[in-house]
Amino acid sequence: MILNVQRHVHDAVTDALRRQFGLAEVPPFAIEVPPSRALGDLAVAVAFQLARTLRKAPRAIAGDLAAALTDLPGVARVVAAPNGYLNLYLERRPFVAARARGEVAWDPQPAEKTIVEHTAINPNKAAHVGHLRNAALGDTLVRVLRLRGTPVEVQNYIDDTGVQVADVIVGFRELEHLSLTDVQRIADSTRFDYYCWDLYSRVTEWYDGNATRLAVRASALHDLERGGNETAAMGAFIVDRIVRAHLKTMARLNIAYDLLTYEGDILRLQFWAHAFGILKDQGAVFLQTDGRHQGCWVMRIEEGGLGAPEPGEPEEESREKVIVRSNGVVTYVGKDIANQFWKFGFLGRDFHYRRFAAQATGHPLWATTSTDGEPGAPPFGHACRIYNVIDSRQMYLQALLSQALRTLGHAKEAENSVHFSYEMVALSHATARELGYPPAEGDDAKKPFVEVSGRKGLGVKVDDLLDLLATKASAEVSKRNAELSVEESERVAAQIATAAIRYFMLKFSRGKLIVFDMEEALSFEGETGPYLQYAVVRANNIFRKLEDRDGLVEADVLSGLDELPDDELRSGDGEPDAHDLWALVFEAARLDDIVEQTIRALEFSILAKYAFGLAQLFNAFYHRYPILNEDDAARKRWRAAGVAYFRQQLTQALDLMGIAVPTRM
Repeated sequence: MILNVQRHVHDAVTDALRRQFGLAEVPPFAIEVPPSRALGDLAVAVAFQLARTLRKAPRAIAGDLAAALTDLPGVARVVAAPNGYLNLYLERRPFVAARARGEVAWDPQPAEKTIVEHTAINPNKAAHVGHLRNAALGDTLVRVLRLRGTPVEVQNYIDDTGVQVADVIVGFRELEHLSLTDVQRIADSTRFDYYCWDLYSRVTEWYDGNATRLAVRASALHDLERGGNETAAMGAFIVDRIVRAHLKTMARLNIAYDLLTYEGDILRLQFWAHAFGILKDQGAVFLQTDGRHQGCWVMRIEEGGLGAPEPGEPEEESREKVIVRSNGVVTYVGKDIANQFWKFGFLGRDFHYRRFAAQATGHPLWATTSTDGEPGAPPFGHACRIYNVIDSRQMYLQALLSQALRTLGHAKEAENSVHFSYEMVALSHATARELGYPPAEGDDAKKPFVEVSGRKGLGVKVDDLLDLLATKASAEVSKRNAELSVEESERVAAQIATAAIRYFMLKFSRGKLIVFDMEEALSFEGETGPYLQYAVVRANNIFRKLEDRDGLVEADVLSGLDELPDDELRSGDGEPDAHDLWALVFEAARLDDIVEQTIRALEFSILAKYAFGLAQLFNAFYHRYPILNEDDAARKRWRAAGVAYFRQQLTQALDLMGIAVPTRM
């Protein structure tokens, strides 16, 4: 870990600046990591910031600072560079030994409760590849926040009263003429989420054939929201089965939750009615008496705009958002506002809760309910910060949530209501063909990707993709490890498939559209999840062979490092090798700093690319500096200690991305 060293250096430099120059206030400055260890392990550029104030050249200021920074624990020497930088070189033996032995812990940062809501797949069909990015980003956000000490509650919003569920009900009734009993029989005898996938696509075609059929949807939707009828009963059954299928799919990707929040409970428990009263009392919404929105309760859009008006829409009406339609039906915006108020603890009421499932993690999953709850539920909601992980197309809605909070005087909570947005996922033409889709035609063939559409049935089911990736990985694993049992080979292949998907979803900037390509994601070479896994497996193999050949286990390697000659750690002095032991250990120690950068930027490509770079550095070290065949015992021990620390850090980085390390590859 490097952050504790950086903080220590920062405090020492700040104190030296005050003593040396009599500064009452020291300007904010950063502790940097130079691009080359020849330039020092850490660098400070504060001399440039103070040049005008002190009326001295940066080089002179740096020289004075270097002279003032004597006997700095953990720092071997401080050098004032000719260009004005202050370069610091760390004491290598204690740095490496302490980290390899696990004596330097993560420094948790005090934080208040945070809610992360992610996944939120419509419960009407199987999860598809387009949902993967949301779940991978959301789960990784949860993992990095928890690592730094933030108490996080993970929620998955279930839209059980939405139009997509109504459409599947319409499909069962109007296209297949089935009762609830019939639907239950189908669910018990088929892959139900796949069955509903096809049915949903057929319903879309049915609507397209005659626009008057949309009235059937409207009626079903109304019955769903009202509850207490046959439509609602069928909807509840469909939703329950689909949600359980989604949870199994996400468990394959190492994703778990704390709470399932059902939209129907927001309505049945009168959350919206209560929120609506608050909004009316505060003047945040008003009844429109004329124009296209006559009879609707609307929210005035703040100056600056949340989006361009619809084509042909009057400018004035474009500055309003309908919250309640003239027929009294609340829009999805209204329900989301009520839910956001509850998350922050402003609603003055709570859900009831029921145990929903036991997850693979051993962590219980709870769900909201509007009936009698069960004892033992943890205290949900009442967060200080909320991350809603949802694609960039929902930017308008998320801005409205923040506006509603500001209008009611909750400026801090509006600021802490974070839309974690991302762009969509498409397929490469090669992957689409391999998954059985016909070749694109016309203008679609000219695009560099194939768009997915759940409504049209054009997409790749997550489970199908995982199965195909696992099959490909299993063939490769079996070829390389003939001694593995079929069961172990399949388990390893499943871990590789998950790594391929999760890393691919994280390695691109979240503002960039992803074109998923199966062969690229699954490759054991290049910037992929399997490549990172293989680096740790290679490190594990080193220790396995050390024990077999020399009888050395990791504890033996790490004991007595303080007494060993440390020539191996000084190989980078003078003309440093960019791939030597010190470079590997120092880079591995930067994981906590990378995690902080990732959280500040909400950009997980930072973490992904760091892990890839660390794996590359290890592989270069592995080929250049032999361990098993090294004759010098001290060099062998130091190198093995460095590998132990690398393995520890990259394993943790992989865990942050939801990726497990296989036993073999």
